[in-house]
Amino acid sequence: MKFGIFYELQLPRPWAEGDELRLYQDALTQLETADRLGYDYAWVVEHHFLEEYSHSPAPESFLAAASQRTRQIRLGHGIFQLTTNHPARVAERVAVLDLLSNGRCEFGMGESASITELTPFGRDMETKREVFEEAVQAIFPMFTKVGTEHHGKHFDIPLRNVVPKPVQKPHPPLWMACSQLPTIERAGQNGFGALGFQFVSADAAHAWVHAYYNAITKRLRKLADYEINPNMALVSFFMCARTDEEARRRADGATFFQFALRYYGQSHNRQRPAPGTVNMWEEYKKWKRDNPQAHEQALRGGLIGSPETIARKLRRFRTSHIDQVILLNQAGKNTHEHICESLELFAREVMPEFEHDPEHEEWKGGVMSGAIELEEIDTAAFTDRYGKLAVSVSPPRLAAGG
Repeated sequence: MKFGIFYELQLPRPWAEGDELRLYQDALTQLETADRLGYDYAWVVEHHFLEEYSHSPAPESFLAAASQRTRQIRLGHGIFQLTTNHPARVAERVAVLDLLSNGRCEFGMGESASITELTPFGRDMETKREVFEEAVQAIFPMFTKVGTEHHGKHFDIPLRNVVPKPVQKPHPPLWMACSQLPTIERAGQNGFGALGFQFVSADAAHAWVHAYYNAITKRLRKLADYEINPNMALVSFFMCARTDEEARRRADGATFFQFALRYYGQSHNRQRPAPGTVNMWEEYKKWKRDNPQAHEQALRGGLIGSPETIARKLRRFRTSHIDQVILLNQAGKNTHEHICESLELFAREVMPEFEHDPEHEEWKGGVMSGAIELEEIDTAAFTDRYGKLAVSVSPPRLAAGG
């Protein structure tokens, strides 16, 4: 099992001078710590205009800085929005990161999930999937060919040689953002690794892994000429401390993350309110006061607890044959000190048990070769992308605009 860390770069209100500077510098220090401790991946999102929830519009810049402060950890776009970036610019930035990191780039792709992000770039919810697929078709020849051109519905690119080319041949490993079960299956069909940005139980993970690997082995439909990447990763909330109680006290940001995700996710097309009209941290504190049991229950989920508790939970994920668990530690107002201590404790007392798993490699080899045929599991019970939090969260009333 591989372990990654995940960054939305959250910054709840109230904001003070220097907060964004501290946010970025602390995150880079955390990546250095993870690299030193032997974590496998660092994933950084691309989001635009999402106050408090994500102050991460330029992951290529952040990852480029990280490439000079780390040596081993894989640096992942989790994800690059193909709807809000020109294909040539995507190919250029991915190649540059691969060069700067000496071949440690992971290329995750996605569409964006709200009109707040899409509309300013001239995109919409109705056509974002076809824009994504056309962008994929345009990008991959750019990594390998001296000259490429593309003439489609959404992009018209004359003959050019996109330089530089990436270190990894023919391109860095490919991933796709998956926030719901249908996109997990779609990632498998397209031959992409699945970045499961949802928060699921081990039982759900088992069902989703089957759905993914059945899609990639039985229903493969590549969008262009690229190497497939058969891997399934799932995000989990994370905080490791000496006791379960201490870990829960330190992990309040996990419930803020879930609250904001559901609060906005229930609005039409996931539209955000007009700038400055909602203080999400204050809304969260109100919800927490009104729903103490739901808050406590949420903190008992994910990988939040002592080393012994987390190891017990991971053993269940291991039986589900997850390839990578991505740990979400930087959330809400979780402190830099607690994040670093959590990474240290987990690496020292939990990771060694899971780093080498020949049984998983044997299982995966059997599945990919066809020697092991997986059952088609009914996944209807495992479709909630938010986790078991906050059935009482009301959708926001939005002002006019994007």
